[in-house]
Parts: sequence; structure tokens; C-alpha cells
Amino acid sequence: MSFNTVELYGGAMTVELPSNFSDVSNIRQIPDNQEVYLDNDGLTSIVFDILERVDKPDLDALRYHLEDIVEDDVDATKLWTSNSAVFSKLPSQTTAYTIFATNTPSAEAVARGKAPDFTGILLTLIRLERQQTDLVICVNVPHVGGEYNKDEVDPSAGKQGPLLDAATSFRDRILQTFEIKDWDLFVQE
Repeated sequence: MSFNTVELYGGAMTVELPSNFSDVSNIRQIPDNQEVYLDNDGLTSIVFDILERVDKPDLDALRYHLEDIVEDDVDATKLWTSNSAVFSKLPSQTTAYTIFATNTPSAEAVARGKAPDFTGILLTLIRLERQQTDLVICVNVPHVGGEYNKDEVDPSAGKQGPLLDAATSFRDRILQTFEIKDWDLFVQE
């Protein structure tokens, strides 16, 4: 898999993303606080979101952001793992966490058709206290019936399957290469 360096937020941040991912803003409007990249060969997306810092302890803030992403499907979301994270190119005191969760669509969504069996969510939260900001990076991995081998995926047994294994490598590359070049992008305390 090859990666390209991508400028985010007008160059205020950089990161290496898979070369087969495209900037969604080239095909539809994206909010100014987001950057969204979509796999040209599949359904996986990577979303960068600059949000106001949530006034909660770190792990509660992580869960808060996950619930915000899954919205009404919070009861259909299962949290599998959560860990602290280290970004190679951010200041050493930067607090960051990752989680792996799965979300199963509601019966209504399934009835409408085209809903995935489930979506794997690799969520990373960077807490920037001085900047009053939470940076949320989310790798979303929809698993659509017939497009993956169900026998290869069982999070309860530690089996992620090829799609989630690839997504984990994307997340790990983000941890290694994500860099903030212009801290003036954020509100300073």
C-alpha cells in the first residue's frame, strides 16, 4: 500500500493517507471544520474533525464523541477496545486515545436496503487543552454483506478481517505522520 502526504485545513496540518483515497470536498460540500477522504476502491472513509473541547474527563470525552458520531444508533454500538495513543509528530505532552467500536444499523435502515451488516469505527481523539479543541479522527469501515467473508470477522475473538486490518494500518500511519504545522488555526488560551 502506498501513501501520499496530504495537506489538511489549507496546509495547517499534514498527514500521510493511502494513495487510493480521495478528498470528498471535490465532489460534495464538507463543513469547514472537517476533512473527509474516501477509498476509491471501497467504502472506507477517514474523517478529520476539529471540535470544541468537551469539558469531560478524557475517556468520557472519547465516548461522547463516539456517541455524537453514531447519533441515534448508540444502543447498537459496541465498544471493543480503548487505549492511549501516541502521535510521533505532536508534542510529547499531547493527550490522545483510540477506540475500536462496531455499529450495527437499525432495523429501519436495514429495511430501507443497502445498509451494511455493521460498520467498524476506529476513532482517535487528540485533546488540545490550551487550544480548547478536540481533534477527532475517525476511520469508518462499512461491512456490506457479500463484500467480505463473515468467517474472518469476529471482534469478540480478536478477528478483524482484511478490511479492519487495513483500516488499523491506516490509523497507525496517521499516528506516525499527523502533524500540526500552524497552531494559529486554533483558539489560543
